Amino acid sequence: MPAPRMSTTPLPGIGVQYDLTTREHRHLSVIAHRDGTRSVNVYRPDDPDACAQSVHLTSAEAASLIDALMPDHHSSNVLHTTDLGLIAERVEVSAHSVWNGRVMGEMRLRTETGASVVAVLRRAEAIPSPGPDFRLAGGDTLIVIGTREGVEAAAAILGRE
Repeated sequence: MPAPRMSTTPLPGIGVQYDLTTREHRHLSVIAHRDGTRSVNVYRPDDPDACAQSVHLTSAEAASLIDALMPDHHSSNVLHTTDLGLIAERVEVSAHSVWNGRVMGEMRLRTETGASVVAVLRRAEAIPSPGPDFRLAGGDTLIVIGTREGVEAAAAILGRE
């Protein structure tokens, strides 16, 4: 089977368009917008230049789609798995989260789930080992380590709105 044809086109002021022609000669494209969102486009089989369907995804929706397309052990959110059954995962704090603007100690995350926050990614900065007095902000990405169950419970707590 021949390798799929992929091309990249810069879209000034917008982002980058990735075009894929499948082995069935179907034309798909993904536009990676500068704001982190994505547009997935499927073109008509009889006219590969005519868009038949377009779906606009938030960055979180795009990450979920990537996770669905890749095996679990390659998930972009799962950072590492060991023989001990521990994983590290990225968990985002939304602007609507009850934890936005509150200090980490109020969550009692380790006590409630057994999982620990080992770092916070904020904009282009990484804050390692944040203490209980660290104030969370919407858009923060927490690196949480623990068992699969503990990390899932922590993600549920962090996702409360």
